Amino acid sequence: MRLTSKLLLVLTVAACAPMVETPPMPVTLPPEPAQPRPVSPTPQPEPQRPAEPAVDQAGFDGWKQGFLGRHGGARRAEYERELAGLTPDPSVVRLDRNQPEFSRPAGAYVQNAVTPARIAQAKQRADRVPWDVVQRFGVPTEILLAIWAQESAFGAVQGDYDVIRSLATLAYDGRRRDWAEAQLKDALDIVVDGRRARSGLKGSWAGAMGQTQFMPDNFLRLGVDQTGDGLVDIWGSDADALASAANLLARAGWKRGQSWGYEVILPPGFDYALAEGDRRPWSFWEARGVRLAGGGRPSDAEAAETGAILLPQGARGPAFLALPNHYVIRAYNNSVSYALAIGLTADGVAGRPGLVTPWPEEAPISRDQRVGAQRALTALGYDTQGVDGVIGANTRAALRRWQVANGRLPDGHLTAALADELIAVAQGR
Repeated sequence: MRLTSKLLLVLTVAACAPMVETPPMPVTLPPEPAQPRPVSPTPQPEPQRPAEPAVDQAGFDGWKQGFLGRHGGARRAEYERELAGLTPDPSVVRLDRNQPEFSRPAGAYVQNAVTPARIAQAKQRADRVPWDVVQRFGVPTEILLAIWAQESAFGAVQGDYDVIRSLATLAYDGRRRDWAEAQLKDALDIVVDGRRARSGLKGSWAGAMGQTQFMPDNFLRLGVDQTGDGLVDIWGSDADALASAANLLARAGWKRGQSWGYEVILPPGFDYALAEGDRRPWSFWEARGVRLAGGGRPSDAEAAETGAILLPQGARGPAFLALPNHYVIRAYNNSVSYALAIGLTADGVAGRPGLVTPWPEEAPISRDQRVGAQRALTALGYDTQGVDGVIGANTRAALRRWQVANGRLPDGHLTAALADELIAVAQGR
C-alpha cells in the first residue's frame, strides 16, 4: 500500500533504527571453581575484524566545501565551525554498504520482538507514559510502550555515534547524498540553535537519535517539550521522547479509540488473491466468511473503516485485518513485520490474548534467492518492477499472478523452495 503524502512527511524517523533485542532478565550464576594458571600459554592471534572501507580525507574535505556552498547560506560560518577537523567514519560506510545475506521470515522477526519478557518490562514502565500525553494525542499507552521497547529497549540502546559525523560520512559517500545532506543540515541547526550540545548529539550510525530514534528533521518538526524545561530531550527524558512519538503518530493520522487490527480466520475456499489488495469495510470481509480469531466483531467505528487482509507468512501463517492505525504505525518503519510487532506487543501489554494461528517455521531466503526469484518472475512475464532483493508489494503481486496462472494458491508468499523453483523454471525456458 502507498502511504499518503501526510505519512511521507514522517517516514524517515526510524528508517535506520535497528531492531533492538529484548535485554535478558538478570540471573545469578554460581561461582566458577578456581582453575590452575597455565604455564607459558601460547599466544593466540586476535580475531580479525571486518576491514573498514578506505576513505579519502582530501575528497571528504572537498565534499565539505561543496556542502557549505550548497547549504551554508547565512549560517556558513557556524556550520564550518561545527564541521572543522571532522573526518569521515569508515565504520559508517561499512555499515551502510553491508546488506544482510538472509531475509528473516515475518514470524521469526515478530516472535523475537513480541516476548513475555518484553511485555512484562513494558508493563512495569506503564506509569512512565504521561497520562496527559495519551489524552492530548490519543495514542494508547500500550502503543507508546511497544515503540519505546522496539526502538531503544526503553532507552537502554540509543547508539553512541556522533550524529553529525555519521551524516557527513553518508553524504560524502554519496549513496544517499541528497537525503543525508538534508539531515546533516538539520542536525547542524539543532546544535547552532542551542537545542542540543554537539557532545550530546548521539545516535545510531545512520543518524537516528534518542529513545524514540528520531531523525534530525523529525526532531525539529515533531519533537515535544513535555517537561516544559525549554528543551526537547528525547535522549534523557522519557516524557519528551514518548510525547514526541505520540505527536508523530497523531500527525500521521492515528484514529483515537481504534485498534491497529485483528488476527482473523479465513474460511475454506477464501480467494487469497484479495490479500494485500484494496482496503475494504468489515462488511465486505464478513460477507466472504472472514471472522475475528478471538470472536466478536470490530467496533462500529472500526467496521466503518476500510482494512486489508495481510498474510505476512502466506496461507500457512496467521492472517490479519489491518486497520488504518496499522498503516500509521508504519510511518515509524514502513514494514509489515515491524508494525505487527508493535501491534502485538501492545496487545500483550493491554492483556489481550495472543495469536490463535502459530507462525510456521521456514528456512531463511538468501539474497541470491530473492534476486533470482525477481529476475525469474520478470523473465516469465510477471514484472516485479525492479530487481533489488526486497520482497515488497510489487514482487508479491507479481508472484500472485504467477501462482494464479499456474494453478497455485495465490498467497503471494515467497519461500526458499519456491524461489529455487522459479529460478529453475526460468532457466529451463
